[in-house]
Amino acid sequence: MMVSTKGRYALRIMVDLAENQEGGPVSLKDIAERENIGIKYLEIIVSSLNKNGLLKKCSR
Repeated sequence: MMVSTKGRYALRIMVDLAENQEGGPVSLKDIAERENIGIKYLEIIVSSLNKNGLLKKCSR
């Protein structure tokens, strides 16, 4: 089965959030550093996950 790079990163992001949320929001900067994903690319993927209802955006 072939999975795109965006798909692999999206899965890594979801796993990272599950492992590191500890009941509160997780910053994109922290995810980018842990997963070694560029922040701009991460923003694009997270936006797509959010748009499709897989993530919930929280405001500070």
